[in-house]
Amino acid sequence: MIISKEEFKKLFPNLARELEENTGITLKIDKSRGYNPTVIDFIKRCEKDEEAIEIIDFLEKRGEISKEYAESLRKRIKEKGVRSFGKKRKPGYYFRAFKI
Repeated sequence: MIISKEEFKKLFPNLARELEENTGITLKIDKSRGYNPTVIDFIKRCEKDEEAIEIIDFLEKRGEISKEYAESLRKRIKEKGVRSFGKKRKPGYYFRAFKI
């Protein structure tokens, strides 16, 4: 189980203080905790424009993005392509980005 440094300090204030002051040990912070990927994060994992459109359609249908936002994303993909959102994210991206 990984908890944030702040949570650890709340649960074990004396132990956290001792670890930091006396031993110089730093606590590992889980930066990915609570992170919720956005539609853009999902789009950056796509190979083709069609895959990105499917993701947009799916998230719009579920009500996770508005109709207007979905339309603007589709328009951008049609005009500029999926790579206009950035480089393709490869497997393991989040492990590297959050240094898990």
